[in-house]
Amino acid sequence: ICEADFDMKDAEVVCRQLDCGFPAVLLRGAHFGEGQGLIRTEEIQCRGNETRIHDCPTSTREHQSCTHSNDISLVCTDYSGYRLVGGPDSCSGQVELQYRGENRTVCDQYWDLRDATVLCQQLGCGEAVAAPEQAWFGQGSGSRGVDVFDCRGNETYLSQCAVSSWGRAACSHGQDAGVICSSAENPSIPLHVGSTDLRGESHCDGQVEVHYNSTWGRLLQHSWGYREASVVCRQLGCVSVVQIYNSSVYETGDSALCRTGIQCSGDESHLVNCSSPQTVSCNTGQDAALLCSAQRSLRLVGAGGDCAGRLEVYHNGSWGTVCDDSWDLADSQVVCRQLQCGTALSPQMGTGPIWLDEVGCLGNESSLWECPSAGWGRHDCGHKEDVGVVCSEFKELRLAEGCSGQLEVFYNGTWGNVCWNSMSEDTVSVICQELNCGKSGRVVDSAPRRDSAPHRLDYFNCRPHDSTLWHCPSSAWNQNQCTDSEVALITCSADEKSVPQSFKSCSTASGQEICSNSWPLRLVGGGGHCSGRVEVYHNGSWGTVCDDSWDLQDAQVVCRQLGCGDTVGTVANTSFGPGNGTIWLDEVNCRGSELHLWDCWHLPLGQSDCRHKEDAGVTCTGEWEQLEVPGCSGLLSIQEY
Repeated sequence: ICEADFDMKDAEVVCRQLDCGFPAVLLRGAHFGEGQGLIRTEEIQCRGNETRIHDCPTSTREHQSCTHSNDISLVCTDYSGYRLVGGPDSCSGQVELQYRGENRTVCDQYWDLRDATVLCQQLGCGEAVAAPEQAWFGQGSGSRGVDVFDCRGNETYLSQCAVSSWGRAACSHGQDAGVICSSAENPSIPLHVGSTDLRGESHCDGQVEVHYNSTWGRLLQHSWGYREASVVCRQLGCVSVVQIYNSSVYETGDSALCRTGIQCSGDESHLVNCSSPQTVSCNTGQDAALLCSAQRSLRLVGAGGDCAGRLEVYHNGSWGTVCDDSWDLADSQVVCRQLQCGTALSPQMGTGPIWLDEVGCLGNESSLWECPSAGWGRHDCGHKEDVGVVCSEFKELRLAEGCSGQLEVFYNGTWGNVCWNSMSEDTVSVICQELNCGKSGRVVDSAPRRDSAPHRLDYFNCRPHDSTLWHCPSSAWNQNQCTDSEVALITCSADEKSVPQSFKSCSTASGQEICSNSWPLRLVGGGGHCSGRVEVYHNGSWGTVCDDSWDLQDAQVVCRQLGCGDTVGTVANTSFGPGNGTIWLDEVNCRGSELHLWDCWHLPLGQSDCRHKEDAGVTCTGEWEQLEVPGCSGLLSIQEY
């Protein structure tokens, strides 16, 4: 559509037609790239209340000079209003967003200074000074929003930030987020509010200065610890602490005042939530300096999500692993807390240097860097001893039979059902694509295959513009109206002739960009889905796994991935009959602790010297469930027969 004379009323109709809420911003000049094909050049004259763009009247006037460089672009949002309430002016207060006509507050647990900065700029209130937590401006009375905003801080509108509707935890109005912008009448009036600055070569490195009661003051090193430093790095959008040191390498700064006495727990998003500073006279050489990492210095990789996988740390310009010597659940608990991934559920081989060994956390630390260790790069380990961690916020979807079957979601250590209420063709399309099972499919309702499995999600409905499952709206965890006959059962198809609208450009076809790193897995020929020949789906076809080097550790990973309990044993030499198609995997070498078969070392996909008489098989004990036992140590396993 040509950008000439296209206005917000036209945009309202487009957003309504796509079920994308309200128009946030019009972007001209082919902002998202030039289109192809015909250009609609007549002037569209929507009144704004039409259901479809084709219902709008048009003018006989045409813009013949339009080219694809004049394509109009549009950003829609479910939020139609943004404001700060309960403060002394319109540039400070509790965050209140209007979501489809309903006022909603924002949970402070997933709101930080970068989100606040975007909102302040959008409201014409300058930069964000603080993002007070715990209902600083009073508790709201409307609905509590479940959206998690993930702004970089340089967006023009909050609607341009990535948004996930998969809230990580339920919040009360006692956790309503607030914002104080620089254009507020007096951004330093609230008791604990302070701005922080690092005066160095970058905004993540330098001497610490705190703005309190309208004046800047340097921070004394003797009153400064790792937990306070963590808050400053987080407040500045600098991710994590690398080093605390004496600021004698810097000039003494402009202020003759110094601050002391600030105490934080380490979980705060801003110094506003820490104790009040005391103002004292300065002594040269005692000022604190801080080096923060400008990028994430801790991550979990290889499991398909941010909250599970092989543990890696960033040091001296490269990512490296952590050795599992002395590693236990307390160490994993600290990692999950630092990554804001909930609690640890369980304590995969890596590459690059091994940075840490003999880590000894107590479990109550806010960061892995607070725990004793052998020191950076000091170890006697190989990569077969790399640490893996699974946190309660790790989530994953699967189909029970690989590319068909009941839709199940893994969350908080257990597999649960997804119900089919309001599930559209677009939703099924996105699910099949992300599981690398084709571009389309169909869904019907069914009775649960496991009586003990909880109903986790309902009203799971992706919109055409959702490019990942975790952006699709749904009910909150365990809050549903699902009956025992409404579990979603999906059958995916590689047929792309009539694909529902989706922005995903990936495909399961050979030679095309794959949608994710996951491979659907199934067991065939054993009389049930927990026993049989191991088969992997890749490039649009099912294939087998060679039994060269296949052992109990490899079988254990297959049983775990399928939710089939422990392994009874490995089976080879076509005990379940020979397979057909490509032998996708050979020389698989798992440690036994991996979440998925693709996390294990193996030869490149399709590279094998085997024949189908060597297809690997597995027999598992059957369905099982992991339950966390409050107040006790360990996990309870329940066997279903």
